[in-house]
Amino acid sequence: MRLEPKDTKSLAASILYPAGAILATLIFSSILVLMAGASPFSVFYLVAKGAAGSQFAFFETLTRATPLIFTGLAVAVAFRAKLWNIGAEAQLYIGAVVTILMGTGALPLPSYLLIPAIMAASMLAGAVMLLGPAFLKIRFGVDEVVTTLLLNFVILLFVSMLLEGPLKDPMGLGWPQSEAVEDAATLSRVVKGKRLHYGFVIAVGAAILLWVIMKKTTLGFEMRAVGHNPNASGFAGISVNGVLMKTALLSGGIAALAGFSEVAGLKGSLSLDLSPGYGYTGIVVAMLAMLNPLGVILSAIFVSGIFVGADAMSRTAGVPSYIADVMVATALLTMVTAIMLTRYRIRWR
Repeated sequence: MRLEPKDTKSLAASILYPAGAILATLIFSSILVLMAGASPFSVFYLVAKGAAGSQFAFFETLTRATPLIFTGLAVAVAFRAKLWNIGAEAQLYIGAVVTILMGTGALPLPSYLLIPAIMAASMLAGAVMLLGPAFLKIRFGVDEVVTTLLLNFVILLFVSMLLEGPLKDPMGLGWPQSEAVEDAATLSRVVKGKRLHYGFVIAVGAAILLWVIMKKTTLGFEMRAVGHNPNASGFAGISVNGVLMKTALLSGGIAALAGFSEVAGLKGSLSLDLSPGYGYTGIVVAMLAMLNPLGVILSAIFVSGIFVGADAMSRTAGVPSYIADVMVATALLTMVTAIMLTRYRIRWR
């Protein structure tokens, strides 16, 4: 068996293969639900109801989707240029650290100036986080998958040290958490009485802006060209290394906004459990969206709905909520296969 690139992409294949991936995910998940002694139709209904069956559930799904949009966009941008950023988790946490440093009284500014300043500083910190792995890849050929992945653990330990030391809240009764950000550094709620904050609006705006950059600008064209064929891009006069560095700066900055939005919009302070793996889940979100920035919005809401709905379903049906992790992981594997089949045909010898 060997793979041959297709001369042209079929529109039907681009639709049918991803749809088949979702169907395969549902079938595999149904088998696991049956093994748990429950009805798949009942479980999937409860998941959908828990994710969007009420106003509260719907807003919770959008709230959980907010950091996933940011990390999904960060991954989509990097992967489009074949820069394998697996370190969105580290960039998220460094963005959260900067939010705490600037949002707890360091800058006595009004809200309309303080929040943009914190966003800009968070993006700069996240960009610097990915700048190192990108430089090592360009200068020494070091695999960025390894460096960005290991950086996640380094930053998490660094944050742990800060929360046990200089950032520890003296009024926190000994718990390893930071002080709460001031009201001027807090994102307002979109709907009064609900947890959905304006970080979601910023995330959607970032996705639209990124789509424009990818589709309508020279930088977007260069990123796509380098992702398709770096050798041909260099021969055509594109600075491949320059494009990779710009991509790293953009990707790291967007991922850091996830940490900013979680602290300034939802949690109010920093702790080690700020992210339950949003950086890693962003990879799933980006792949389900086929690296399309606008598709990331829908993909993030879909993945978020599975997690939120699974929590509600578990309390009602008695099926472990870990079924959500299985569904998301299976969706990633099947979607990667679907993407491959849209670009390559299988030849049997």
